[in-house]
Parts: sequence; structure tokens; C-alpha cells
Amino acid sequence: MKYTETSIPGVWIIEPEVFGDSRGYFFEAFKQQEFEHHVGPVQFVQENESRSTQGVLRGLHYQADPFPQAKLVRVILGAVLDVAVDLRPGSPTFAQHIAVELSADNKQQLFIPRGFAHGFHVLSPEAVFTYKVDNLYSPAGERTLRYDDPAFRINWQIPDGQSPILSPKDQQAPRLGQENLNK
Repeated sequence: MKYTETSIPGVWIIEPEVFGDSRGYFFEAFKQQEFEHHVGPVQFVQENESRSTQGVLRGLHYQADPFPQAKLVRVILGAVLDVAVDLRPGSPTFAQHIAVELSADNKQQLFIPRGFAHGFHVLSPEAVFTYKVDNLYSPAGERTLRYDDPAFRINWQIPDGQSPILSPKDQQAPRLGQENLNK
């Protein structure tokens, strides 16, 4: 696998080596020892999967202290624009983001460390999204920020004249500064 750290320290793009022939393909999606060699020690405790239709935007979600989560995300069907926003207090890249297209075709993964908000926009007719987390979900730690907060300047690749499909929680999310990050 190829590990590439992004312009925001701690966020990694991981590209597997894919072996394909007339029967299909094979690749290693995760290898603990190799992951820890490049990224550092992380113990994943749960894996989640979601299915969404084109135009769905999920995010920006995170778990506040003392319930933060690191995530290793990938797409197994379709394509999404995946976004990680740095919310680490005192970070020189605070409120900056990384946006990466993840797809079943490119098989790339994105590692998002603790202290980041995360979201994705579905670019294909449907997408199946899977992610490992290093801490269990806690309702007390659940937080959401506006996907279109001008502080983040994220180009979600939403076609002109269209609006994303949002959950009620995401529609009502506050902007950065309107919510205590560690409430």
C-alpha cells in the first residue's frame, strides 16, 4: 500500500496495490502492522457502513471530548467527495479541510485522526460507504457543524441549481463558533 500524508498533518490517503486479472481483482484493504508503521498506533473497535443516493450530503459530524473518534473511510460502491475539517484547538491548520474523491474504482481510503469533523457528498447514483472507528459512538459526544459554513470554504461539487439532500440534524447544524466544540 502507498501511504501519503496530506497537507494537514495526521490525515492520510491510503492507496492499495490492486491485483487484477480476467477473474476480477484482489487487494489488502487493511494491514495493522503496515498501518501503524506509517500512521501510528490506532486500535479500531467498530466498523460501520451506510448506503446513500446521489446528492446526499452527510456531515459535518464529529465526536467531542471525551468521546473523539479517528476514522478510516472508504467507498465500496460508487463515488463520494470525502471531507475532513481540522477542529483541533491550537492546530496551525484549524478550520482547514482536505477533500478527496473516494470511489469503488480508485479504492483509496482516507484516515482522519481524532479532532476532525467529517462529511461526504455522494457523486454517483448511489454509494456504499464504510468506515472503521477507534472509539464507540456516544450520543453525549455527538456534534454536527454546517456543511456550508463559510469558515471552511468547502467546494462540495454540488451541481449549479441543486441543493444537497440533508438529514434534519444536518439542516439545523450550527456554524463554527456557534457551538462549543467540547460541550
